Amino acid sequence: MSHEDAPKPFEISRKIGHLHGKRPGPTVIAIGGIHGNETAGIVAGRRVLERLAHEELRGDLVLFGGNLAAMRKNVRYVAKDMNRVWVDAHIHDLEARGHDEPSLDSEDREQLELLSAIRGAIDEARGPVFLIDLHTTSAHGVPFVIFGDTLPQRHFVSELPVPIIFGLEEQVDGVLSEYWTRHGCVTFTIEGGQHDDPGSIDNLEAVLLLAAQAAGIFRAGQIPETRTAFALLESRRGNLPRVMEVVRRHAIAESDAFVMEPGFRNLDHAKEGQLLARDKRGEIRAPANGLVLLPLYQGLGSDGFFWGRAVSTARLVASEALRSLDLDRFIDWLPGVARDRERPTRLVIDTKIARFYPLDVFHTLGYRRVRERDGELTVERQPG
Repeated sequence: MSHEDAPKPFEISRKIGHLHGKRPGPTVIAIGGIHGNETAGIVAGRRVLERLAHEELRGDLVLFGGNLAAMRKNVRYVAKDMNRVWVDAHIHDLEARGHDEPSLDSEDREQLELLSAIRGAIDEARGPVFLIDLHTTSAHGVPFVIFGDTLPQRHFVSELPVPIIFGLEEQVDGVLSEYWTRHGCVTFTIEGGQHDDPGSIDNLEAVLLLAAQAAGIFRAGQIPETRTAFALLESRRGNLPRVMEVVRRHAIAESDAFVMEPGFRNLDHAKEGQLLARDKRGEIRAPANGLVLLPLYQGLGSDGFFWGRAVSTARLVASEALRSLDLDRFIDWLPGVARDRERPTRLVIDTKIARFYPLDVFHTLGYRRVRERDGELTVERQPG
């Protein structure tokens, strides 16, 4: 796998490539550049399309460009983060207003176009649909996968020899892959490495190739490069835990004057009390022994860092067994726990009654989106 230059502005388009297999099968939709300064996914996707162009394939492999306007300016976004706007109410509002509405900003227009493109690919699908969001980060570090905690998505990402992380998607509202999970796709986000590191392109190429194989676009072993891709990603992981979970997001605003301590890489270990960052209120230290994810070393962003921990094999096995038994049906029998009538995948917890229930009980059953609302706690899981 050799390094290529980042795509030139005039080469970027919404639909970058499409391979249509002779036989029906899965559709894999890959999206690069949802953040405009993260173009490695475009290059990686083109490599995979070129490699598979003359192979016997099943189904479809489609590559879309994300935020074209931001990519042309080489900025994360123009008006707002395009990976924080995938919320049903916002999308309904955009569609009601229409693409020609003068008040729409750059990301509004980009989102409407990308929404239409993805829906079109789904409408033409001849089998199950998989969606992969290709990213890079401002900090150096190993590639890792983020995904919403559903059993189909657990099984899919387990085919990739990189660290897999539960719970990060559920910490942030409006994420692209989370939206499409709720609309019937199997999805994940891959963070391939640092923005300007040529190795990040190699990592994303390897992940996309292995994901296409896992989805069933081609037979296992049909493409010799999949062995090289697997070995590359396995070597990147080193001795890091295979599975981790996010337990906290450190959200920031521009007025916070947040500055991350230099030198942190993605998935670096930190000890309890270690200095992580500073803001106008003072020092920010590690709450316990754990892992630092997505430390912010760029000007734009609302996430200072995420805090994670390893997940044991025993917890994973127990979680999958309990969910396979569909014990979720009975969780609202607990005192102080009620199911939201409008959204059955959401539970409302009366903290006066149920304050002693550890959140890990809900996490085990996939309820990882935790929010506080009007004195109540809500926990929500992805459908599936």
